[in-house]
Amino acid sequence: MELNTLTAISPIDGRYFEKTKVLNSIFSEFGLIKYRVLIEVRWLQAMSEIDGIAEVPSFSKEASEFLTNIATSFSLADAQAVKDIERTTNHDVKAVEYFLKEKIKSHAELNAVSEFFHFACTSEDINNLSHALMLLDGRKVMLAQMQNILSLMTDLAKSNASTPMLSRTHGQTASPTTVGKEMANFAYRLKRQIKHLENVKVMGKFNGAVGNFNAHISAYPDLDWQNISQAFIENLGVNYATYTPQIETHDYMAEYFHSINRFNTILIDFCRDVWGYISLGYFKQKTIAGEVGSSTMPHKVNPIDFENGEGNLGIANAINTHLADKLAISRWQRDLTDSTVLRNLGVSCAHCLVAYASIAKGIGKLKTNEEKLLADLNSSWEVLAEPIQTVMRRYGIDEPYEKLKALTRGQTINAAVLAEFVKNLDMPEDAKKALSELTPMTYIGDAEKLANDIDNLV
Repeated sequence: MELNTLTAISPIDGRYFEKTKVLNSIFSEFGLIKYRVLIEVRWLQAMSEIDGIAEVPSFSKEASEFLTNIATSFSLADAQAVKDIERTTNHDVKAVEYFLKEKIKSHAELNAVSEFFHFACTSEDINNLSHALMLLDGRKVMLAQMQNILSLMTDLAKSNASTPMLSRTHGQTASPTTVGKEMANFAYRLKRQIKHLENVKVMGKFNGAVGNFNAHISAYPDLDWQNISQAFIENLGVNYATYTPQIETHDYMAEYFHSINRFNTILIDFCRDVWGYISLGYFKQKTIAGEVGSSTMPHKVNPIDFENGEGNLGIANAINTHLADKLAISRWQRDLTDSTVLRNLGVSCAHCLVAYASIAKGIGKLKTNEEKLLADLNSSWEVLAEPIQTVMRRYGIDEPYEKLKALTRGQTINAAVLAEFVKNLDMPEDAKKALSELTPMTYIGDAEKLANDIDNLV
């Protein structure tokens, strides 16, 4: 059966293709081959600029541009040509080397140094830098969507900064807050994790079969190969890993995927809270013409965007956890257990993009239901037991907590009951007046200020 979005086993390449296709050129087999070609080309160009490698003289401008064009114009047909060569070599990186030799065969200046493609390299030198570039480019895509979620959440916080809401601790009525302050809590947490991901140093090695420049030194013993390697890696925008076995140790990958997981876990928390607020009626959802909420119950507008987001974030985090746990482990100087795992770097990122798109859509459909919010607050006057007993403490009244507990716990409380209680307290009249004017709708502390300050805090 022909592969298309209907026959794909993975929903990433099927149902969710439109949401994930931005990652295709980065994390696909095509993407990996493209980055390998780029590394091989850049390395040959770098050797032409190193004093001491007379066998690779400085390239003419035309020759250098010819090489660069191979990498920058790399096409799907080129990738297929590499795959065709791989059928014979049964080695994917060696196939890239042979592809490049074939591409420059007609160019006399380059053909003369064709054996310097892959000079002193182990396959992992090419692969680890290809994966590094993948993750750098992938991070740009991820961060753009993460920032979009953060922006939407910040707007939600500020637009609802003064909208009072009954808190629920342990699922029970608790001191009021505002809708905006609760959204600001999530925005603040997400911003911290975005910074962590931005600050992960993507690492690379280019030091040969076991990380000691053995082959390099045997060919050109007088060259400073550590500095040459560092300059080459850093020119690619990657950080230099000084100590490695055959592979780059992938510790940074664990940091990278753990950062994404923490961001995602906070978003799962957000999805569940918003799901609950929709269930309570604190949020309504804008209806979209033609959409169906239930196949049998016409009235339903389900919180499917947040449910989809939660589900995809769970899959992403499970994959990320395996990537982080597995990739930092390799037997002795090298084993191949990481090879097939590394081919899944984009899978978790794709599930993240599906989730982020769903959550962004869900946030865009939210409408604050102030009528329901006020109704719940107005039926929960018992929450004012907290400020009353706290002010009683200030004025030295005995057993304030116990007295409010006896008055309110398990009892039906309203404004009149509390007003009568406050009227009989032995405290200054201005204090009693302030307490008598307090309502569940106005007892919100600094919630409004905190919500409005979110831009300054993040």
